[in-house]
Amino acid sequence: MTSPEPASAGWRPHPRYPDPDIRSLDGRFDRYCLFSAAIERLHTGCRWSEGPVWFGDGRYLLWSDIPNNRILKWEEETGAVSIWRRPSNFANGHTRDRNGCLVTCEHGTRRVTRTEYDGSITVLADSWQGNRLNSPNDVVTRSDGSVWFTDPVFGILGDYEGFRAESEVPQAVYRICPETGELSVVADDVLGPNGLCFSPDEKILYVVESRGVPHRGILAYDVGTDGRSLSGKRTLIDAGPGGTPDGMRCDVDGNLWCGWGMGSEELDGVMVFAPDGSRIGHIRLPERCANLCFGGAKRNRLFMAASQSLYALYVNTRGVAGG
Repeated sequence: MTSPEPASAGWRPHPRYPDPDIRSLDGRFDRYCLFSAAIERLHTGCRWSEGPVWFGDGRYLLWSDIPNNRILKWEEETGAVSIWRRPSNFANGHTRDRNGCLVTCEHGTRRVTRTEYDGSITVLADSWQGNRLNSPNDVVTRSDGSVWFTDPVFGILGDYEGFRAESEVPQAVYRICPETGELSVVADDVLGPNGLCFSPDEKILYVVESRGVPHRGILAYDVGTDGRSLSGKRTLIDAGPGGTPDGMRCDVDGNLWCGWGMGSEELDGVMVFAPDGSRIGHIRLPERCANLCFGGAKRNRLFMAASQSLYALYVNTRGVAGG
């Protein structure tokens, strides 16, 4: 089932080169900009786009349209968009495990699942110490095969992106052991844990704190040599008044590419930060960006799930595997 791309007010169909909405805020960002690569809108017509994940072996991208309770598929060869799974249990974030299987956070069932190659679904986590999880939000994998995910309450606050319910466990960041499947809490000191990703060497875990006080921001933790524990919590990025980071991924140089915005032209889109936390670039979109991933044959195409649409941009870097 292929859906046509509807028109969208405010989008310029013929961008200039270089694209003025790719904004360098620091000379360190210039090397990642390609002169004749502009922001492209691949699809629109969603209610809230989230969780893009790239399948290079099939040359397609999956992403969530949470309120519509579906996962959509965009095909690189044809540009066709179709419904890949409906109902999706109000799926949010996705990644692939190190065997290539889809790993999904589901608001509706309050669980993390793996879709096997035969289409069957395996539940990886749905409870902690006998109580149901809140609403798993975003997920990444590590090279040791472990799965790490955030579990805020956003999906149980109402009946729009899940089902209204009472929280049974504290909000936390979890790790699933690849050998035993055992679930463990790795951080319970994050106010509204949201997007997360690892640095290229996997020595740092970045976590978005969506309910930070006084400002939202991005935390950094040192990953222990055991690959299981976190320490050294610090605020790497203070988003400032009105700043709203969401999903994020890291490139091979250690830069953080973060979904961003709150309905403002100066904030909406993707913010790019150097490893030291300095803001170096802004990819301005006409919609707030919720999440993103790198894909394409060389992992050098940035896919951005933004409010009602899906966007893409070729960049002069590559994303880290496991996002």
